[in-house]
Amino acid sequence: MKIAFYGSSLLSSYWNGAATYYRGLLRDLALRGYDIIFYEPDAFDRQQHKDIEPPEWAKSVVYEATPEALRRVLEEARAADIVVKASGVGVFDTELLEGIVEHSRPDALRIFWDVDAAATLDEMRADESHIVRRTLPSLDMVLTYGGGPPVIDAYEGFGARRCIPVYNALDPTTHHPVPPDPAFAADLAFLGNRLPDREARVEEFFLRAASALPERPFLIGGNGWESKPMPPNVRHLGHVYTHQHNA
Repeated sequence: MKIAFYGSSLLSSYWNGAATYYRGLLRDLALRGYDIIFYEPDAFDRQQHKDIEPPEWAKSVVYEATPEALRRVLEEARAADIVVKASGVGVFDTELLEGIVEHSRPDALRIFWDVDAAATLDEMRADESHIVRRTLPSLDMVLTYGGGPPVIDAYEGFGARRCIPVYNALDPTTHHPVPPDPAFAADLAFLGNRLPDREARVEEFFLRAASALPERPFLIGGNGWESKPMPPNVRHLGHVYTHQHNA
């Protein structure tokens, strides 16, 4: 079966923590016999910070972030048996979700894959005309990056036919135990981009701990933290590429 997957990026984890999740899931689906094409826009400098080259287990299509290029890649949804639109692409999110409904075959399975269900559901509660809320009746399924019964109940309450959480995933060929790298030595480390719904938790559980233990080394990796005031015992790494995750 053919899968057309419209997401943020398969090739780059730059400002795109979902990349490792996509790679783990899609590689396993490919091993099970699925033919996968991943469509990602050339946006947010992700192509300048690629972690991987196009893999052998999926075809990678990088398109310009223009309306013309968007139309071309959406037309290719007609060839797929399963069409997936992931949340958080960052450009053309509304047009992509509308487009997979318009361009997919009537017999195709249409899926919205929400990699930040808490944020999406908050938006849907606040806006009756939200694109996901409006499109749910035309979708066969919602998959979410975790969430459990509260997320399932919320999505089904908004009219989703089915909502199934798919918990964290990775590719065991790239993420596995390795000997420690002293360059990343710390008593406590956190890896994640700076996001509005995450910052308060980082302050409470990471930076507050660092302030309470000034003699202990702490390490933070991810984009956006360079302008955040931190205790002197916290070392900021910036973007951490996938090949460094195992350290």
